[in-house]
Amino acid sequence: MPDRLIAETPFVRRARRTNRRTRLFCFPHAGAGASAFAAWPALFPPEVEIVAVQLPGREDRVGEPHPASVAVAVRMVAVALRPYLQGPYAFFGHSGGALLAFELARALRKRGTQPGHLFLSGQPAPGVDSGAPELHRLSDEDFAAALRGLDGTSDGVFTDPELMKLLLPTLRADFTLWENHRHSPGEPLEVPLTALGGDTDPRAPVSALQGWREQTTGAFSTRVFPGGHFYLNDSEKELTTMLGSTLLGREPAHAGQGERIR
Repeated sequence: MPDRLIAETPFVRRARRTNRRTRLFCFPHAGAGASAFAAWPALFPPEVEIVAVQLPGREDRVGEPHPASVAVAVRMVAVALRPYLQGPYAFFGHSGGALLAFELARALRKRGTQPGHLFLSGQPAPGVDSGAPELHRLSDEDFAAALRGLDGTSDGVFTDPELMKLLLPTLRADFTLWENHRHSPGEPLEVPLTALGGDTDPRAPVSALQGWREQTTGAFSTRVFPGGHFYLNDSEKELTTMLGSTLLGREPAHAGQGERIR
């Protein structure tokens, strides 16, 4: 099977592995879809099966209505992923995708299943104010400028008026979804949790990642890479190597561990 993600359901893009030991479900950042993880299957050991989540309103689902709230998104994804939650699995989410992964893990706990590990990237812990402004309230011009400043989108996108006209509603809907979400306190999870980020990320500074420690009684660690909010674009190989090693037990996630990766 080629190392690529294949659409299996509206929500699931999977790179099937016949000898998998675990699955890693991947949740993309605001405005992005499953293609954000298109290169990942080839970067992981063959025992790790990559499953990328494709939400309504993204990429080939661009014409579908966006979820009205994070709670609605969680319910939709929980039902869609149910057939795939057999055997060991873990979650990776970046930015808004990290919030979705976290809230989904909390919802699944009530259904008697939990990921074996949570990797939450580029997202402040619940209740931690990073000081970053809310982008969804900005005018289109200021909103586009703020997105450009995050350095996660090709400059060619911002200079193409037709493309921006197509993408802005999805981007704004996603930022509205995540920025309006209010955390409901509850019992911490019991799974290992790794908070990841870039050392110069203005939206999720390293200090804001440490708060994730309060959300689990399991092992907690941080991994900090060079770069800003989209550090993972420049450190893709280093990130995926670390994720694969951790999932296959080749790199223990010690409680309280913090590491800068250069």
